[in-house]
Amino acid sequence: MAAITIDSTTETHALNKHPKGLYVLFATEMWERFSFYTMLAMFALYMRDTTGQGFAWSVDNTQALVSNYLMFVYASPLVGGWIADKKIGYRKAVMIGGFFFMAGHLLLSFRTIGIVYAALACLVIGNGFFKPNVSTLVGNLYSEGSHLKDRAYNIFYMGINVGAFLAPVVAEVVKGRFGFHVAFAVAAGGMAISVFILWKFKKHIEAADNAASRGPKTLANTAAVAVDAPPANASRQQAIDAVPDWKRVGALIVIFLIVIVFWMVFHQNGTTITYWGNDNTDWKVSGIISNAINPGWVILLTFPLIAFWRWLDKKGLEPSTPTKMVFGMVMTALAFFVFFIAAKIGEASVTPGGDPYAFKMSPLWLLGAYGVLTAGELMLSPMGLSLVSKVAPIRMRGLMMGGWFVATAIGNKLTQIGQLWDDWLHSTFWIFCSACALVMAFVLLLLLRPLKKAMPGV
Repeated sequence: MAAITIDSTTETHALNKHPKGLYVLFATEMWERFSFYTMLAMFALYMRDTTGQGFAWSVDNTQALVSNYLMFVYASPLVGGWIADKKIGYRKAVMIGGFFFMAGHLLLSFRTIGIVYAALACLVIGNGFFKPNVSTLVGNLYSEGSHLKDRAYNIFYMGINVGAFLAPVVAEVVKGRFGFHVAFAVAAGGMAISVFILWKFKKHIEAADNAASRGPKTLANTAAVAVDAPPANASRQQAIDAVPDWKRVGALIVIFLIVIVFWMVFHQNGTTITYWGNDNTDWKVSGIISNAINPGWVILLTFPLIAFWRWLDKKGLEPSTPTKMVFGMVMTALAFFVFFIAAKIGEASVTPGGDPYAFKMSPLWLLGAYGVLTAGELMLSPMGLSLVSKVAPIRMRGLMMGGWFVATAIGNKLTQIGQLWDDWLHSTFWIFCSACALVMAFVLLLLLRPLKKAMPGV
């Protein structure tokens, strides 16, 4: 692929301020994520709906379908990124992905089960083309080594979360007034706005389409936002060249195993946590709105946490990356323990012989648990991606980045543990999720010393 060509105007932008293309891509991604999360916030409740709009599916069948969908969604960037990189270019891939997204959301506005499967296939294809390549375009707007690139990804990541926050809010209102199918059509409308912005202002990103700015940090940031994880923070100098490749790869495999379990429990947000918000939370809205809480916390916590790490770094107290990941997994376990306490209190309030699932708890439990869970996400997910870019041997960096996507996809497939939601007491399910995260935190703690030896300086 041709090397990046930057004219004097672009170079001035790269050195002094963010180019206009960043804001084009910010808006493009914000509306795409609005579209994506409008659908995801409603889908599990839609499949279970018994009013005649949905299909009255059981939790087991719904969970199986959602977990398979999420698995393919998070694996699809591997294929879409390769096609764009080798064959068609990034902007064209993003446009193709946008049209598949629109088709998928429009199809969901019609009620037949065959159309549902066709819609999900379109959404998987759309995500594969759109997500990795729009984030690659962001990196390609900047010259290699630009001090603005890290900040650009952080700004772009805010676009993801603004869209993800607005989506459930709008979905709640539209679904409440007009039903699921109109709300799915609104998701298609959001995607139409995204594609229009990209087409209308394409002149601001054309140079990035021809660029090949694929350094290790760019790869990590691209991968991060392709799976809706925070971008990696500024890295330190590493001294790991003397470490044998097998040790470095082994350390990353451990990280991948941790990530599998993290996504397995974290992405209960699209199903069982949504069910909790819908059936067991005492508020005058549906569980759809609960999907706005995590991106809301991300927007509030990301920059303070980055500032906190920098403050510790200046004092020489910043923990190593594996240590941060231990904290992240402990916080994840603690979040589900909060859910466990809430469920225990709720179950204890049910009269003897009554339905053990028929209770409602204050929304503060949901808000608090999500706050802790988001803190865990921010301490774990970007750290794992940063490790891949810094620790993987150069000749295996692409393979290891692919391993991150595969681990993410496997974790999302394992969200199928949500089939236990109506087989167990809710408290039992939540403590199971908490225990899974806590066990992996303990495993990671035991392996800290060998991990630090395999990745010195990180």
